[in-house]
Formats: sequence, C-alpha cells, structure tokens
Amino acid sequence: MSMLWPWVLWIKAFHIMSMVAWMAGLFYLPRLFVYHCQTAVGSAESERFKVMEYKLLRMIMLPAMCCTFLFGGLLAMMPGLIDWHAGWWLTKLAAVFGLAGFHGACASWRRAFAQDRNTHDERFYRMANEVPTVLMMIVVIMIVVRPF
Repeated sequence: MSMLWPWVLWIKAFHIMSMVAWMAGLFYLPRLFVYHCQTAVGSAESERFKVMEYKLLRMIMLPAMCCTFLFGGLLAMMPGLIDWHAGWWLTKLAAVFGLAGFHGACASWRRAFAQDRNTHDERFYRMANEVPTVLMMIVVIMIVVRPF
C-alpha cells in the first residue's frame, strides 16, 4: 500500500467529500420522513415524497456511503497512518458502523413509506434525526482530537 502514499491527500479529499454527501443525506432523509408523515396516504404529495426519498437514498446516499468506505479503507491501509494500538480508531469505527446501521434503518423506513406501511409518527423521526449528528460528532472528535 506504500504505492498509494503519493495519492494520500487526494484519497483524503475524496473521503471527506463522500462523507459530507453521505452525512447530508443522513441528516435530510429523516426530515423528509417527518414531512411525509404529515401527508395523506395515496395523495399526490405522498407520492412525491416517495420519489424524493428513493432518489436521495439510492442515487446520493448509497454511492456516497460506498465511496466513504472505499476511501476510508484505503486510508486505513496506509502504513503508519493509524496507530493500531490507540483506542480512538475503534471508537471511530464503531460510530461509522453506527452510521451505516442508521443508513440501513432509513432504507427500511423508506420501504415502509413506499408500501404505505409506515408505523412511526413525526416525533419518532424527529428523534431519529439526532442520531447521525451524535455519531458524526464522535467520528470527528476521534479522528481530529484522538483523545485516547
């Protein structure tokens, strides 16, 4: 992997860009669910939300998540970039997998809306909307501050 060293700054840049796009989707999709809860099943408005949610998840969030993992994995394989004996990277990794799990939950909730089977109310999605924020804060603190 030492052959990647000349590209490390480019890999970091693409990792950050893909992470920003993924996070934007993780912040916005639950907000769409909040608004979708306010529409009548079968209405034109509800159908429009279904299209918006699908496109956000499949055309933006999924590719951005895959690129985030790809470029992050390349960075993790760079010799000497991570002190594997430090505990911060495990915490960061757990938070990243938490974000991936939240992504999966969003996909499940979107399918329920698409099939007119949503069982959650606005308040649930408002609360869920805070999850990616907390996980993102953990990731950034671990990678920048490296507290342990």
